[in-house]
Amino acid sequence: MNKKTVLITGASRGIGREMAKVFAKNEYNVLINYNKSEKEANELYDELISKGYSVVLYKADISNPLEADAMVKFCIGTFERIDVLINNAGITDYKMFTDTTNEDWNNIINTNLNSVFYTTKSAVKYMLYEHSGKIINISSIWGMVGASYEVAYSTSKAALIGMTKALAKELGPSNIQVNAIAPGVIQTDMLNGIHEDVIEDLKNETPLLRLGTPLDIANLALFLASEKSNFITGQVISSNGGFVIN
Repeated sequence: MNKKTVLITGASRGIGREMAKVFAKNEYNVLINYNKSEKEANELYDELISKGYSVVLYKADISNPLEADAMVKFCIGTFERIDVLINNAGITDYKMFTDTTNEDWNNIINTNLNSVFYTTKSAVKYMLYEHSGKIINISSIWGMVGASYEVAYSTSKAALIGMTKALAKELGPSNIQVNAIAPGVIQTDMLNGIHEDVIEDLKNETPLLRLGTPLDIANLALFLASEKSNFITGQVISSNGGFVIN
């Protein structure tokens, strides 16, 4: 098989779903990982298969190291390679820090951070053998600047940025690039718990006067996965419409 292969975690909805579509259209083999959103995953699979794209579904709770490892092995066994790993799976929980329970905290850290460690550790073994690979971690602007009522989420995404920078230095000599995308406010299900007035304020505070779309992020991921980005590593690229400018 000459096609490149991408494994996308949390790919049944939102940004992950759009990335699966974009990579499939650009002739990648795509492994669509999902955990709970089986209906959405099957619908996406059927849509892409009907268009003749090379995709497979894989159900895994990647906060479990055994399931994450089995998923990576399945990907390599199916497509004989893994060129790009996109760590996209993530959850949030809007509540005051004082109302955040130990269970809330652990759930977010396990899903948003520990899962990245497990999946990446497994994929890197193959990439090191091949002396090539691209790892793209989906962080958030809240990992850069913090967000009220999202302390656990912001913490997990900030840690992901630190992991990206450190791992890029370690894997660079092996020709493996590691970068992070820190999306701004994106039109996905994660906005469902936010009042419309707040969303409108966020839009007005964005210099481009709009919210981001999953396609905005998917196109950036496609660039980072391509050979055009071969000299980019350890970077945090924030597609946020100017909402945060460093």
